[in-house]
Amino acid sequence: MNYKVSFQELAAIQQKILSRQQPTTLEKAKKQVETLKNLSSQKNKKQRS
Repeated sequence: MNYKVSFQELAAIQQKILSRQQPTTLEKAKKQVETLKNLSSQKNKKQRS
C-alpha cells in the first residue's frame, strides 16, 4: 500500500469505493445490528463460563 497518499487523495479513493457499493436499506442495517448483538452476547456468555 502506498502510504505517501494525501488525505484528499485518500478521500477521493474512498468515495469511488463507496459509490460502487450497493445502497444499504434500513432493514438490512437493523438485521446487521441484531446479528452483531447476538454474536456479541454469545461471545460474552462464553467468556463468563
